[in-house]
Amino acid sequence: MAFLSSRRRRSRLAPELDDEDLGKLMKNLVATTRTSAIAMTDMCVAQMSRLLEQEPDDWDRRAHRMGVLAEFLAGSRLPSSWATREPRNANALVLYAWSEVVRAGSRGGLEDAAGVIDSCLRAATLTPEDPTPWVVVLSAARVERWEQPQVFGVWNEVLARDRWNRQAYLTMLGYLAPEEAGSRMQVLEFVDALRAHMPANAPCAATELTAQVFQYHSVLDRGGFEALVARNHWSLTSGARALDHVAHTWVQPGFLRHARACADLNLLAYALMAADRRHEARAAFEALGGIVTPWPWQAGGDPLTGFEQAQRRVPQ
Repeated sequence: MAFLSSRRRRSRLAPELDDEDLGKLMKNLVATTRTSAIAMTDMCVAQMSRLLEQEPDDWDRRAHRMGVLAEFLAGSRLPSSWATREPRNANALVLYAWSEVVRAGSRGGLEDAAGVIDSCLRAATLTPEDPTPWVVVLSAARVERWEQPQVFGVWNEVLARDRWNRQAYLTMLGYLAPEEAGSRMQVLEFVDALRAHMPANAPCAATELTAQVFQYHSVLDRGGFEALVARNHWSLTSGARALDHVAHTWVQPGFLRHARACADLNLLAYALMAADRRHEARAAFEALGGIVTPWPWQAGGDPLTGFEQAQRRVPQ
């Protein structure tokens, strides 16, 4: 990522993070939602198509852009309309499927699971080298609570195309959690295996720290005395190790180059503040330049408020 000015900027939620081309498209999409003009819709489809065709082999950037668009358009008819009009357009098929998976999060399941999977498989046939259709199948499998042998089969399809796919690792992390289809031991084994082989600046570099924040939140959710001493989680071997491993490298200019590096720096800033390592958090806040991601700051309420309150506690 290109590091932003260290001068403190006004904090803002920016789904596109520091992707300027995606940000311009998002502004156009916001304007389009205020009108029902067919011409405007066609124009936005054309703009989305052009953006998603840029850097066709950069799977990490592609997944970031596709995921942000799917989140934004999850309540819109645009993805299904595009997929219907262009049934042999892999981008249209994947965007439709991903937007349906996003919608399923609030409904507890997919409205048309077979249709979503079929769209992904058709896209995979059209672009067999692209991991993104399989990433969406993996997310759908998690929502639908598929059995582990099926899920690991899809997982292997992703890895065969993109060894360090960020979205896939985070999806598997959630699936293997004890609250879903796995156990605490499976999460530990998954993270340990990744740590042993992953490059330090891989797109999925935040998997281990994400697992630690999940565990920290589970302690907070218990309430009572355990919540009062939850900060001690970051003094334990696993929590401290996860932070020590990344606190001084991630903030170095040019170290993190993947599309969602800003999201990982938000995670780092949050975890360092939770661990009361405020001096170390300063560099992460400076690198962010005010770009805020909802998670993990929303765990304490409004994410912007949480981010700003934490930033004010950082020594200057």
